[in-house]
Amino acid sequence: MTPPAAKPSRAPSVEPTLPGADSHGRLYRALASKLFDDLAGGKYAIGGRLPAERDICLEYNVSRPTVREAMIALEVQGLVEIKVGSGAYVRRLPGAEDKPGFNVTAFELTEARLLFECEVAALAAPVISDADLRRLDELVDRIGEEEKGAEFSEEADREFHLLIAKATGNSAVARTIEELWRMRATSPECALLHAKARAANVKPVAEEHRRIVEALRSRDPSTARTAMRDHLNAVLTYLQFATEQQAIEEVRKSTASTRARLARLTPS
Repeated sequence: MTPPAAKPSRAPSVEPTLPGADSHGRLYRALASKLFDDLAGGKYAIGGRLPAERDICLEYNVSRPTVREAMIALEVQGLVEIKVGSGAYVRRLPGAEDKPGFNVTAFELTEARLLFECEVAALAAPVISDADLRRLDELVDRIGEEEKGAEFSEEADREFHLLIAKATGNSAVARTIEELWRMRATSPECALLHAKARAANVKPVAEEHRRIVEALRSRDPSTARTAMRDHLNAVLTYLQFATEQQAIEEVRKSTASTRARLARLTPS
Protein backbone atom coordinates (compact mmCIF):
# COMPACT_ATOMS: atom_id res chain seq x y z
CA MET A 1 0.00 0.00 0.00
CA THR A 2 1.38 3.38 -0.98
CA PRO A 3 0.07 6.35 1.02
CA PRO A 4 -0.88 9.63 -0.63
CA ALA A 5 2.11 11.79 -1.52
CA ALA A 6 1.55 14.50 1.06
CA LYS A 7 4.26 16.02 3.18
CA PRO A 8 3.76 15.33 6.89
CA SER A 9 3.49 18.07 9.45
CA ARG A 10 4.85 17.38 12.89
CA ALA A 11 4.71 20.86 14.36
CA PRO A 12 1.74 21.84 16.52
CA SER A 13 -0.57 24.49 15.16
CA VAL A 14 -0.44 26.47 18.40
CA GLU A 15 2.28 27.42 20.84
CA PRO A 16 3.25 24.57 23.20
CA THR A 17 2.12 24.93 26.80
CA LEU A 18 4.13 22.07 28.31
CA PRO A 19 6.91 23.04 30.72
CA GLY A 20 10.30 22.64 29.08
CA ALA A 21 8.82 22.29 25.61
CA ASP A 22 10.19 24.12 22.61
CA SER A 23 9.69 24.10 18.88
CA HIS A 24 12.86 22.20 18.03
CA GLY A 25 11.71 18.59 18.15
CA ARG A 26 11.55 18.15 21.94
CA LEU A 27 7.83 18.77 22.38
CA TYR A 28 6.98 15.07 22.36
CA ARG A 29 9.58 14.51 25.09
CA ALA A 30 7.96 17.15 27.29
CA LEU A 31 4.58 15.50 26.77
CA ALA A 32 5.95 12.01 27.46
CA SER A 33 7.60 13.30 30.65
CA LYS A 34 4.32 14.85 31.80
CA LEU A 35 2.43 11.61 31.17
CA PHE A 36 5.25 9.68 32.90
CA ASP A 37 4.82 11.91 35.97
CA ASP A 38 1.06 11.33 35.86
CA LEU A 39 1.64 7.58 35.87
CA ALA A 40 4.20 7.79 38.68
CA GLY A 41 1.85 9.99 40.69
CA GLY A 42 -0.97 7.47 40.53
CA LYS A 43 -3.26 9.45 38.25
CA TYR A 44 -3.95 6.27 36.27
CA ALA A 45 -4.25 2.71 37.58
CA ILE A 46 -2.77 -0.38 35.98
CA GLY A 47 -5.19 -1.47 33.30
CA GLY A 48 -6.70 1.99 33.14
CA ARG A 49 -7.20 3.78 29.87
CA LEU A 50 -5.36 7.02 29.15
CA PRO A 51 -7.33 9.95 27.69
CA ALA A 52 -8.13 9.74 24.00
CA GLU A 53 -5.61 11.21 21.61
CA ARG A 54 -7.86 14.15 20.70
CA ASP A 55 -8.32 15.00 24.39
CA ILE A 56 -4.56 15.05 25.01
CA CYS A 57 -4.14 17.28 21.96
CA LEU A 58 -6.66 19.76 23.36
CA GLU A 59 -5.35 19.66 26.91
CA TYR A 60 -1.72 20.30 26.01
CA ASN A 61 -2.06 22.22 22.73
CA VAL A 62 -0.10 19.67 20.73
CA SER A 63 -0.53 17.92 17.39
CA ARG A 64 -1.60 14.33 16.98
CA PRO A 65 1.85 13.26 15.68
CA THR A 66 3.35 14.70 18.89
CA VAL A 67 0.96 12.60 20.99
CA ARG A 68 1.81 9.50 19.00
CA GLU A 69 5.57 10.00 19.40
CA ALA A 70 5.07 10.51 23.15
CA MET A 71 3.02 7.31 23.37
CA ILE A 72 5.70 5.40 21.48
CA ALA A 73 8.29 6.63 24.02
CA LEU A 74 6.11 5.31 26.87
CA GLU A 75 5.29 2.11 24.99
CA VAL A 76 8.93 1.11 24.50
CA GLN A 77 9.46 1.51 28.26
CA GLY A 78 6.66 -0.96 28.85
CA LEU A 79 4.50 1.61 30.64
CA VAL A 80 1.57 1.65 28.25
CA GLU A 81 0.08 -0.70 25.69
CA ILE A 82 -1.54 0.63 22.54
CA LYS A 83 -4.59 -1.43 21.63
CA VAL A 84 -5.75 -0.71 18.10
CA GLY A 85 -9.40 0.15 18.12
CA SER A 86 -9.43 0.93 21.82
CA GLY A 87 -6.64 3.27 22.91
CA ALA A 88 -3.66 3.41 25.25
CA TYR A 89 -3.80 1.42 28.51
CA VAL A 90 -1.50 1.43 31.52
CA ARG A 91 0.63 -1.70 31.49
CA ARG A 92 2.70 -0.90 34.56
CA LEU A 93 3.48 2.07 36.78
CA PRO A 94 6.99 3.57 36.95
CA GLY A 95 9.08 2.32 39.84
CA ALA A 96 11.59 4.28 41.90
CA GLU A 97 14.36 3.26 39.51
CA ASP A 98 12.47 4.38 36.42
CA LYS A 99 12.89 7.72 34.72
CA PRO A 100 11.70 9.07 31.38
CA GLY A 101 13.97 7.64 28.72
CA PHE A 102 14.28 8.70 25.12
CA ASN A 103 16.09 7.33 22.13
CA VAL A 104 16.16 8.81 18.67
CA THR A 105 12.73 8.53 17.04
CA ALA A 106 12.02 7.44 13.49
CA PHE A 107 10.98 10.98 12.59
CA GLU A 108 14.16 12.50 14.07
CA LEU A 109 16.32 9.91 12.35
CA THR A 110 14.72 10.48 8.96
CA GLU A 111 15.07 14.24 9.33
CA ALA A 112 18.79 13.73 10.00
CA ARG A 113 19.03 11.52 6.94
CA LEU A 114 17.44 14.31 4.91
CA LEU A 115 20.19 16.66 6.04
CA PHE A 116 23.03 14.28 5.21
CA GLU A 117 22.03 11.80 2.51
CA CYS A 118 20.84 14.37 -0.03
CA GLU A 119 24.31 15.93 -0.05
CA VAL A 120 25.91 12.48 -0.03
CA ALA A 121 24.05 11.65 -3.25
CA ALA A 122 25.19 14.93 -4.79
CA LEU A 123 28.78 14.18 -3.78
CA ALA A 124 28.63 10.62 -5.14
CA ALA A 125 27.09 11.48 -8.52
CA PRO A 126 30.25 12.65 -10.36
CA VAL A 127 32.48 9.88 -9.02
CA ILE A 128 30.36 6.74 -8.60
CA SER A 129 31.67 3.79 -10.59
CA ASP A 130 29.79 1.78 -13.19
CA ALA A 131 30.23 -1.29 -11.00
CA ASP A 132 28.56 0.48 -8.09
CA LEU A 133 25.70 1.56 -10.34
CA ARG A 134 25.18 -2.04 -11.46
CA ARG A 135 25.13 -3.15 -7.83
CA LEU A 136 22.56 -0.45 -7.02
CA ASP A 137 20.40 -1.78 -9.88
CA GLU A 138 20.56 -5.25 -8.31
CA LEU A 139 19.56 -3.86 -4.91
CA VAL A 140 16.61 -2.01 -6.44
CA ASP A 141 15.46 -5.31 -7.96
CA ARG A 142 15.67 -6.95 -4.52
CA ILE A 143 13.68 -4.11 -2.98
CA GLY A 144 11.09 -4.52 -5.72
CA GLU A 145 10.76 -8.26 -5.03
CA GLU A 146 10.31 -7.63 -1.32
CA GLU A 147 7.76 -4.94 -2.12
CA LYS A 148 5.58 -7.58 -3.79
CA GLY A 149 5.98 -10.28 -1.13
CA ALA A 150 4.91 -10.78 2.46
CA GLU A 151 8.44 -11.15 3.79
CA PHE A 152 10.46 -8.01 4.37
CA SER A 153 14.07 -7.27 5.27
CA GLU A 154 15.77 -3.90 5.48
CA GLU A 155 19.10 -5.31 4.32
CA ALA A 156 18.76 -4.35 0.65
CA ASP A 157 17.53 -0.86 1.58
CA ARG A 158 20.38 -0.41 4.06
CA GLU A 159 23.04 -1.67 1.63
CA PHE A 160 21.66 0.65 -1.07
CA HIS A 161 22.15 3.79 1.00
CA LEU A 162 25.49 2.71 2.47
CA LEU A 163 26.84 1.92 -0.99
CA ILE A 164 26.07 5.46 -2.17
CA ALA A 165 27.90 6.84 0.86
CA LYS A 166 30.93 4.63 0.21
CA ALA A 167 30.90 5.64 -3.47
CA THR A 168 31.81 9.19 -2.46
CA GLY A 169 35.29 7.92 -1.55
CA ASN A 170 35.07 9.84 1.72
CA SER A 171 35.41 7.55 4.73
CA ALA A 172 34.03 10.16 7.13
CA VAL A 173 30.87 10.42 5.03
CA ALA A 174 30.51 6.63 4.87
CA ARG A 175 30.94 6.28 8.66
CA THR A 176 28.38 9.03 9.29
CA ILE A 177 25.72 7.26 7.21
CA GLU A 178 26.61 3.93 8.82
CA GLU A 179 26.02 5.53 12.23
CA LEU A 180 22.60 6.83 11.20
CA TRP A 181 21.57 3.36 10.09
CA ARG A 182 23.02 1.88 13.30
CA MET A 183 20.80 4.24 15.30
CA ARG A 184 17.82 3.19 13.22
CA ALA A 185 18.53 -0.46 14.03
CA THR A 186 19.19 0.02 17.76
CA SER A 187 16.63 2.65 18.80
CA PRO A 188 13.50 1.01 20.29
CA GLU A 189 11.42 4.00 19.20
CA CYS A 190 12.60 3.60 15.61
CA ALA A 191 12.02 -0.14 15.67
CA LEU A 192 8.50 0.23 17.04
CA LEU A 193 7.34 2.81 14.50
CA HIS A 194 8.91 0.95 11.59
CA ALA A 195 7.14 -2.20 12.83
CA LYS A 196 3.87 -0.26 12.82
CA ALA A 197 4.67 0.89 9.29
CA ARG A 198 5.24 -2.69 8.15
CA ALA A 199 1.97 -3.72 9.82
CA ALA A 200 0.29 -1.01 7.72
CA ASN A 201 1.96 -2.60 4.65
CA VAL A 202 4.33 0.33 4.16
CA LYS A 203 7.63 -0.82 2.63
CA PRO A 204 10.52 0.80 0.75
CA VAL A 205 9.31 1.76 -2.73
CA ALA A 206 11.53 0.37 -5.46
CA GLU A 207 10.60 3.09 -7.95
CA GLU A 208 11.90 5.82 -5.63
CA HIS A 209 15.22 4.00 -5.34
CA ARG A 210 15.34 3.46 -9.10
CA ARG A 211 15.00 7.21 -9.67
CA ILE A 212 17.97 7.75 -7.34
CA VAL A 213 20.09 5.34 -9.39
CA GLU A 214 19.12 7.02 -12.65
CA ALA A 215 19.98 10.40 -11.14
CA LEU A 216 23.38 9.09 -10.08
CA ARG A 217 23.88 7.61 -13.55
CA SER A 218 23.33 11.07 -15.03
CA ARG A 219 26.40 12.23 -13.05
CA ASP A 220 24.52 15.41 -12.15
CA PRO A 221 24.82 16.36 -8.44
CA SER A 222 21.65 18.51 -8.45
CA THR A 223 19.53 15.74 -9.96
CA ALA A 224 20.90 13.18 -7.50
CA ARG A 225 20.28 15.50 -4.56
CA THR A 226 16.67 16.06 -5.63
CA ALA A 227 15.99 12.34 -6.14
CA MET A 228 17.29 11.50 -2.67
CA ARG A 229 15.34 14.38 -1.12
CA ASP A 230 12.12 13.20 -2.78
CA HIS A 231 12.68 9.68 -1.46
CA LEU A 232 13.37 10.71 2.13
CA ASN A 233 10.48 13.16 2.18
CA ALA A 234 8.34 10.22 1.09
CA VAL A 235 9.73 8.14 3.97
CA LEU A 236 8.53 10.81 6.39
CA THR A 237 5.12 10.64 4.75
CA TYR A 238 5.05 6.84 5.07
CA LEU A 239 5.85 7.03 8.79
CA GLN A 240 3.11 9.59 9.27
CA PHE A 241 0.78 7.32 7.30
CA ALA A 242 1.58 4.41 9.63
CA THR A 243 0.46 6.37 12.69
CA GLU A 244 -2.60 7.66 10.83
CA GLN A 245 -3.55 4.12 9.85
CA GLN A 246 -3.50 3.09 13.51
CA ALA A 247 -5.75 6.02 14.40
CA ILE A 248 -8.11 5.25 11.50
CA GLU A 249 -8.32 1.61 12.57
CA GLU A 250 -9.21 2.69 16.09
CA VAL A 251 -12.05 4.84 14.75
CA ARG A 252 -13.29 2.01 12.53
CA LYS A 253 -13.39 -0.48 15.39
CA SER A 254 -15.03 2.00 17.72
CA THR A 255 -17.69 2.79 15.10
CA ALA A 256 -18.33 -0.92 14.46
CA SER A 257 -18.70 -1.52 18.20
CA THR A 258 -21.19 1.34 18.51
CA ARG A 259 -23.23 0.07 15.57
CA ALA A 260 -23.34 -3.43 17.03
CA ARG A 261 -24.48 -2.08 20.41
CA LEU A 262 -27.19 0.02 18.79
CA ALA A 263 -28.33 -2.94 16.71
CA ARG A 264 -28.84 -4.98 19.88
CA LEU A 265 -30.92 -2.18 21.38
CA THR A 266 -33.07 -1.67 18.28
CA PRO A 267 -36.31 -3.68 18.28
CA SER A 268 -36.62 -6.02 15.34
